[in-house]
Amino acid sequence: MQEDSSEKTSDKSEEDDWHLYANADYGAAESLEKEPVKEDNTVDEEWFDGDDFYHEGSSIDWESPPCPAPLGIAHVIKIGVCDHCLHRIGGRRTESLGFEGGASLRKEAFSRDSELSNFEVPELCPLCENLFDDVGNIADRIIETLEGVQFKSMQLGIHLPKDLAQSEDSIRTKHGSQGSKPLKASFALAIQSEMLIRMPEIAFVKEYPDIMVTVDALTLRVDTDVRPVFIYGRYEKLVRGIPQTRWPCRSCRGRGDGCESCEGTGLQYRESVQDIIGDPVKETLIASDTSFHGMGREDIDVRCLGSGRPFVLEIKNPKIRNEELSVIEGKINSNNPDKVRVNSLRWCQKKEVSRVKETRSEKSYTIRFKIENPPSEKEITEAIHSLSGIILDQETPKRVSHRRAAKTRKRKITSIADILIEGSEIQFSLRCEAGTYVKELVHSDEGRTTPSVKSVIDRECEVLWLDVNEIHAD
Repeated sequence: MQEDSSEKTSDKSEEDDWHLYANADYGAAESLEKEPVKEDNTVDEEWFDGDDFYHEGSSIDWESPPCPAPLGIAHVIKIGVCDHCLHRIGGRRTESLGFEGGASLRKEAFSRDSELSNFEVPELCPLCENLFDDVGNIADRIIETLEGVQFKSMQLGIHLPKDLAQSEDSIRTKHGSQGSKPLKASFALAIQSEMLIRMPEIAFVKEYPDIMVTVDALTLRVDTDVRPVFIYGRYEKLVRGIPQTRWPCRSCRGRGDGCESCEGTGLQYRESVQDIIGDPVKETLIASDTSFHGMGREDIDVRCLGSGRPFVLEIKNPKIRNEELSVIEGKINSNNPDKVRVNSLRWCQKKEVSRVKETRSEKSYTIRFKIENPPSEKEITEAIHSLSGIILDQETPKRVSHRRAAKTRKRKITSIADILIEGSEIQFSLRCEAGTYVKELVHSDEGRTTPSVKSVIDRECEVLWLDVNEIHAD
């Protein structure tokens, strides 16, 4: 009981002390020793949180109702919003939009309260810092930057300073009408409207624009990005010795300057499927460069025949976007008709690149090799036919081990046909799963592929050539 009483007394004492300090402004005006009270003639400073606007010595009423109430309209006029922002957050319908709509709202407010016209308009609108005054200038810069570029659609992005966005949001959400658009969206819409006045044929879209425009609201810098166009097709490589894509010089690693090995070209091989196809397209569409995306690739010494290998050509920064594909196909096929030809061209979207790269289609090949001391034709034919339908175990070949992960892959040989034996040279056709190393199926790569033609005929095999007959896609 005594302990409880002591605790209550102690708590009471602390509460009394706190009460004294609280009422005495932390002991500044009243002492615990009951000193005589002196008159305090000092004037208390008015507390200020930095969020008030003043005009001619009187504070603006921040507790006014939000727009579209007349007092709300009057309040935002007092804090100095521009006509554009007045219309944006005013929440009232007017015959005109933007600056003209805000001017009509301001005129109505002045007719209700003539004192409003006496409030001095600040240099900068507290909501937008006069950004909307520069809409016409920004439209001029966009049009100037895109001179000579063919486009039908555009996407607009705005970079707004964080402090301006926060300040605008604070005022608008408290004093603007419900549902009024934020500054960023309104600024973008104002630019779009100005662009449509000058270029009514364009459309503003959210996906797959021809042009992307970014506006920095702090510096008013305008950046334009001409989006690439994509063409899907199939190519036939009719000769050996041409790589699919550009192959940088091994000596200078593609730099080219002063390199004797590549004679300054930066390329290990002067020609590639990419450039034979891409150069005429780049010239036709007045583009800066191309990127080539194929459904796999054949070795440099392998031809690709049949209907060809599917690919997507990405054309970067084109000034022309809608040339007839029959014209483009004709220019490609007349560029090097004995080396590379294309067919089945069509315009496509970027997502087609992923589809082409990720598709795993069976392929048909013809391969020719030679052996020493060949057994009988019957033995050779039966041995090779025995590989039809089997599943291979293929370790990563030595020739690609520098760029492929070391692992064992299982690949199926679907069928084998058309076995041709001419002395020590043997030729056959096969259809197999995507990713099969066909050369290694024949010579075994020192036992890394099992079983193999070498293992079933018990002879060393030297591959002479390989052709891709068909890629079974689409």
